[in-house]
Amino acid sequence: MLRLRVARLTKAHGLKGGIKLELYTDDPKARFVPGAQFHMQVPETSPWFNTTITLAELRWYNSHPVAFFKEIPDRTAAESAVKAILLLDQDETQLPDEPSAWYDHQLVGLDVYRDGVLVGEIAAVEHMPAQDLLAVRVLDDATGESREVLVPFVAAFVPEVDIAAGRVIVTPPLGLFETIDDEDEPSQSAAAHSATAAGAASIPSDSAVPDSSLPDTSTSSASGTSATESTANPHAG
Repeated sequence: MLRLRVARLTKAHGLKGGIKLELYTDDPKARFVPGAQFHMQVPETSPWFNTTITLAELRWYNSHPVAFFKEIPDRTAAESAVKAILLLDQDETQLPDEPSAWYDHQLVGLDVYRDGVLVGEIAAVEHMPAQDLLAVRVLDDATGESREVLVPFVAAFVPEVDIAAGRVIVTPPLGLFETIDDEDEPSQSAAAHSATAAGAASIPSDSAVPDSSLPDTSTSSASGTSATESTANPHAG
């Protein structure tokens, strides 16, 4: 079981326990429903360590989400919970509701094939302003060492993702994987630019940490042995 990282508590709001949220999900209406229970990712020294809180209501003030929880009745309690990360349990095998979309943890580790030949494996998914990128770990024939190649995660370059078979098919532009002369080598930024022109879009998303390795941190990014999980879709646009 994974725990999706869906929000961070940023600031107390009012006197009745409201807390402003920094959302890490693109579907707050589905995640923040009355009765939803959230695990608190906080330092061990926090009074909220190893606890869960239950959503009473989610309101919007000037386009900013403000949450009210049953266990946080007043401003004092709200201020003590600020900077906590909210986590939701998530089945590792469950796909996002969005068609042709996957969580990062479902993509990381998949074999990458090009023209029927295994060229590497997905090491990470990078979420950039223009589009998502697959960081593919490949073996450099010249040095014998591994390196990462960034492949724009758009349908033109990644036409097939097969989770059951444990692989993705890529059709990258010439020079993205090969080592060629510097004067002829297309840059990865150029590939990203062409992907943007093809209609890619950034994907705001849920994030996750493994249930067994939650870091003691109050920041918005995972650290230590935690893994960031996000939704990616090559057909967005």
